[in-house]
Amino acid sequence: MNFQNEVLPQDAVKVGQTPNMTQETAIKGILKNHLAPKGKIGLVVVEEGSLQYVWEDDKDNVLDADKDHHIVIEAERYHHVVITGPVVFRVEFYKVLASGEEHKEGDRPGEAFCSSCG
Repeated sequence: MNFQNEVLPQDAVKVGQTPNMTQETAIKGILKNHLAPKGKIGLVVVEEGSLQYVWEDDKDNVLDADKDHHIVIEAERYHHVVITGPVVFRVEFYKVLASGEEHKEGDRPGEAFCSSCG
C-alpha cells in the first residue's frame, strides 16, 4: 500500500465538508480531474473500505486511503479519486486563518463544487 505521509497544518481550522459518499453516491466531479477550492486544504476521510487518490501531475504515484490513512489535498493542485470497491468517505475542508482572522459561519467551501458535480 502507498499511504501519504502528509498531515494538516497544526493551525488548520475545519470550515466545511461534503456529505458522506459511497461507491454509488460519490459526487461525479470527484472522480474526474479537479482542484480543491482556492485557499482551502482538503482531507479525504475514509470511514469504511478504501479508495485511491491520484495527483494529475504525478499519476504514477497512486496513493491509498483507508480509515487509518487519510489524504491531505493541496489547494489548486489537480487530482481525482478512484473508487476501487465498497467505501464510505467524505472530504473535509480546512483553512489556515491569518492572524486575527476568524472563520465566519456560512462559509461553505466546496458547496459550489459539490452542487455542480451531481
